[in-house]
Amino acid sequence: MHQVAILGPSTIWVLIPLAAIAASMWRRWLKVKEKQLDAQSRYTAEKTAQYAAHTERLEERVRVLERIATDKGVDLAEQIESLRDKPLN
Repeated sequence: MHQVAILGPSTIWVLIPLAAIAASMWRRWLKVKEKQLDAQSRYTAEKTAQYAAHTERLEERVRVLERIATDKGVDLAEQIESLRDKPLN
């Protein structure tokens, strides 16, 4: 029986360019993934800042409502109406 060498000299010369092409494709894929992660990080940071600002506005409104509820000598209806006139944002 005659055996054929699978990785003979001619096969290796074909595999070298294929390996280079595969490595190039791998690097491109990694760059795309890196850009995706960077974009996701920026989006997450922006959303976090928006949520923090919104939370701060809500906390301020709660503080005002607490002050209204606990102050005895203040006209409650007038303060509630002034809050209705204020925009939420």
